[in-house]
Amino acid sequence: MDTGSVSSSFDRLLAPQPAPPWWLVLATAVLALVLVGYRPLWRLTRAAVTVAHEGGHALFALCTGRRLHAITLHTDTSGLTVSSGKPTGLGMIITAAAGYPAPALLGLGYAALLGSGRVTVMLWATLAMLAAVLIKVRNVYGVLTVLVLGAAVFGVSWFGDDLLQAGFAYLAAWFLLAASVRPVLEMQRGRRRQRGPGVSDADQLARLTHLPALLWVLFFAAACLSALVAGTALMLAPVAELHPLFQR
Repeated sequence: MDTGSVSSSFDRLLAPQPAPPWWLVLATAVLALVLVGYRPLWRLTRAAVTVAHEGGHALFALCTGRRLHAITLHTDTSGLTVSSGKPTGLGMIITAAAGYPAPALLGLGYAALLGSGRVTVMLWATLAMLAAVLIKVRNVYGVLTVLVLGAAVFGVSWFGDDLLQAGFAYLAAWFLLAASVRPVLEMQRGRRRQRGPGVSDADQLARLTHLPALLWVLFFAAACLSALVAGTALMLAPVAELHPLFQR
């Protein structure tokens, strides 16, 4: 393969794209809110949040020296990440705490890339992350879920024009930022209805740290809301620079 062509392709991958039209940024934000707020759609789209959630557990399990065994995604949009290592201590705490903030942090990372015009980088980085998750998925539904998501990202990145790629990328970022908050609220509602010892991440962290589970719920909510605010600022900044409508 020609070294020059590889270098040229790499340069095109990293090259920033122009800021998208202001209406596309706002339209994708509204659509993301619909996908999160409308229950029938949420039942379908929540699977993407579960992939990010379990991916967060898996990543930090590896980063803290634990051995990652499997990721399972269930049809009710729940999931499970299995790792082995010391059952207590900082590594286990970080691994357990990583799930709920993971979609928000991923959305924030997307927002940072989009704010600097790196739409193509964001799409191909998503493919790489999905491939990494797929390696550890151990059930049929989970494999199908990751493959469908990967096919959608690949199709847009390979066949879509600049406008479609930007729209898809902004929708993904808005969706992850907005959708990260709802599972935290759902978890807390489930905890309030549950009798006996809880099995949620917050309850697991309460047993590991001897801190109230509600404190961990608040931590998750604060992390997700902070990412939403920061991500919004990052994605609106390029649009505000180009369009007087958003300037004071």
